[in-house]
Amino acid sequence: MPQDALEYVTTQGVALPGYSALNVLADQYQEEMLPLAWRRFRLDTVRLTFTLFGFPLAICSSGIIRPGTYCSCPYPARSCRNTNPFSSCCCNLYMASVGAMSSSKLLHVKSRCPLYPGSDIKRFPVPDDKVDWTREWPQYEPVSYTAPSVLNRPQWADPDIGSFSPHFNAVDDTVDRKSFEGNYRVENGKPLNPFGRTGLTGRGLLGRWGPNHAADPIVTRWKVNKSGARTHHPVSKLPVLQFVSIKRNDCGEWAIPGGMVDPGEQVSVTLQREFSEEALNSLSLPPAKKEETFKRITELFKSAGVQVYKGYVDDPRNTDNAWMETVAVNFHDESGSSVSELPLQAGDDAGQVQWVDMDSSLALYASHSHFLERVAKERKAHW
Repeated sequence: MPQDALEYVTTQGVALPGYSALNVLADQYQEEMLPLAWRRFRLDTVRLTFTLFGFPLAICSSGIIRPGTYCSCPYPARSCRNTNPFSSCCCNLYMASVGAMSSSKLLHVKSRCPLYPGSDIKRFPVPDDKVDWTREWPQYEPVSYTAPSVLNRPQWADPDIGSFSPHFNAVDDTVDRKSFEGNYRVENGKPLNPFGRTGLTGRGLLGRWGPNHAADPIVTRWKVNKSGARTHHPVSKLPVLQFVSIKRNDCGEWAIPGGMVDPGEQVSVTLQREFSEEALNSLSLPPAKKEETFKRITELFKSAGVQVYKGYVDDPRNTDNAWMETVAVNFHDESGSSVSELPLQAGDDAGQVQWVDMDSSLALYASHSHFLERVAKERKAHW
């Protein structure tokens, strides 16, 4: 095995329970030599197996997948610091990448996780061949669950069906109930998840019946060495991108900072607001620092970001009647002189925040790894 590959796999190798170090080295080296599609199939198979059996997956900075554990060691980063910034409403235009990824009708997996997040509610098990609504299944008896936090009727949540009459597949007053996936079915007054059965009805942790729209800003920069030159991956020989990642407080998984689109709000505004609040802790920023931070954030987010995804999200919070959809846009700090120089500081919804090397071994929340793969392809970077 070449020395550069050996050095890479000892720090980035994927390990499963019962594997020896040699197994890890051999398997990872094989992974890098295989075509991308086959590598993603193997990794997704591992994730699918763990998910269907109810084992949570976590990723360490070393790239090691461990069931049910989380790694607190920092990701390799390029001289990054950590503190605050700002939020604002900045109009922004962004381009769709060539062949920008939309959600093809693949089976959702995380939406069928056995244990619903934040509860002890177990979903009705849904096998792959029964996910599609067109498959007759008289024995289907999904569990009904809406979290108490939603039933308490916060501002961002709908009332129960029956106490109001929402207009589905339309903009309902200021609430957008249209799906990026086209018109969805409504049965007995309730919308049906366009990607099929999940084993649970109601809204779970989601506020809206039907689509719950979010926006995910993917902020990237090139990883550089001490002299400022781009760092290239030892195997792929491609330059390495880094992205701003947060560790979610609710589940402990690493994710892209993002959040829900408020009623009547432009997606461009949501993208900047959520990044500022979650990755830069803008809400608690001292007044003296707001001006500089605002200037740099605005500079990046007014640029033509690249839309890499728009559609359904395979999210563990999804139910038969409520689901997540998002617009993911990449904002790239090409020179490393804008957001890259701002200190990162986690907001209220995030436990940690840091620059993370983009790599196919990362196990991230929901569909976020797929979004990053599109960014890497768009930027001709390592994945």
